Amino acid sequence: MKNMKLVIAFLVVALVGAGVAGGAVWWMSKKNPKEASASAAAETEKVPETGKKSRRYLTVEKVIVMLKRSPTDTESHYLSTDLVVTTTEEQEKHCKDHLPLLRSIAVRALSSYPMEKAQTMTVEQITEQLNRAFDAEYASEKAEKPFSEVMLGKLIIE
Repeated sequence: MKNMKLVIAFLVVALVGAGVAGGAVWWMSKKNPKEASASAAAETEKVPETGKKSRRYLTVEKVIVMLKRSPTDTESHYLSTDLVVTTTEEQEKHCKDHLPLLRSIAVRALSSYPMEKAQTMTVEQITEQLNRAFDAEYASEKAEKPFSEVMLGKLIIE
């Protein structure tokens, strides 16, 4: 008798579950086929195409250098910038290990400018010069750069 009640309980649960599953299938098939394909396309767009190669951005904050003075200039002039480095997920840790080197290269490159030249340069020109300096340094070391490019996050020339 006890076993019979247990079997009936399992049958009731199975029938209710099958009914819910059948209702769900019916409800989903009721959708317009165009809507279904549009929602499937939207879901595939959410997944990044690059997979693990998604971009990561690291910041090298507060790179401050004293600019060269002209012989007649008595005031000191400074350039302050925050750099943003573009890397991949795989190279992120390696790039973080290189942040002190990146700061050093940036200081070396930016401190060579006289105030007059720094004031007339555009953000794009400064970014281009920095990227050239990084390319040259890594080429001279015969090492692979752990990032693709360096951008300026902030620039102050005083």
